[in-house]
Amino acid sequence: MAGGDDYSSLQQPSGGYAAAGDGMASYAGSQSPSSPYTAGGRVASAITAGLGNGVNLQPSYYYDGDVDLGWNLMAKYPKIKSVRIEIEMGREAVAERWIREAVSRKYAVIATFHSAAILTNDQLLMDDPNELFKAAAWWVTNYSSLSKAGAFTINLMNEWGGHAITPNDYAASYNQAIATVRSVYDGPIIVDLPGFGQEAHTAALAVVGKSGQTLKDPKIILSAHVYPQAFSLSRQRAMTTADLDELAATGRGCMLGEFGDDGSGGKTPWADLVKYAKSRDWPVFGWAWNGDGGRMNMIQPVPFQKVSSTPYPYTVGPYFQPIYDLL
Repeated sequence: MAGGDDYSSLQQPSGGYAAAGDGMASYAGSQSPSSPYTAGGRVASAITAGLGNGVNLQPSYYYDGDVDLGWNLMAKYPKIKSVRIEIEMGREAVAERWIREAVSRKYAVIATFHSAAILTNDQLLMDDPNELFKAAAWWVTNYSSLSKAGAFTINLMNEWGGHAITPNDYAASYNQAIATVRSVYDGPIIVDLPGFGQEAHTAALAVVGKSGQTLKDPKIILSAHVYPQAFSLSRQRAMTTADLDELAATGRGCMLGEFGDDGSGGKTPWADLVKYAKSRDWPVFGWAWNGDGGRMNMIQPVPFQKVSSTPYPYTVGPYFQPIYDLL
């Protein structure tokens, strides 16, 4: 792999995980090299103000999505303020229930179009603008019915664009896709960084306009995904706080849409990056409450269980506390 995540099995990296305390007490190790950028601080924080820290849910692939999402257990953990729910094409009807249930329980909701088919190391497939345009068209078709279930923030597409995509191609494709979504929705749009959420430099260049094309929409939120093997191909190193500072310096809203330990043994100080993002007032979202195909599930049993007339009695698993402690 080119330093990226192989999520070809429905975003299911396998392996163990480390406790959050394994991250360094200071940020010194994750700030090498030091940042030449002035961090955005609270300048762009207003656009993310409605999003508290939270967790990811991936229910699309179990019982056709007709699953119990574990709300009764989640209610016992007040640091969870928001949920990011990934929706695969074909799960629109049941997704209305997911959103309705979350909103009724006062969680802020991010609804994310997800395509498991593109999450491979096939650069051409990852960079195919038609895949992003399909996501935009899907939002035009489905936003009205989904929004009747309750208010949510759109995450246009999960992890579109590979590690080697150019800033120009990234900006041009997102400009067209965002313009399509704007025909039905005028709220903030979350845009995942390319390279499985890791190529901060590419996304920043696309926003500041040094790429030929400029990612123009002012109401976007740049979303990074941080795991132990998070790697910047454009910088030829593991992710550091300098990457987060570069994103903040664009003046756009910023967040960590995913973080966790997939057991890969990578060198990126993922827990430190989460702490640093929080120090900049970025919302952070742990991967995953449930629905990961491997060991990155906060609750058990795995996977989500089929919905019934009574709530399923989920319990927390060993992966829960390392993630929850960072919220």
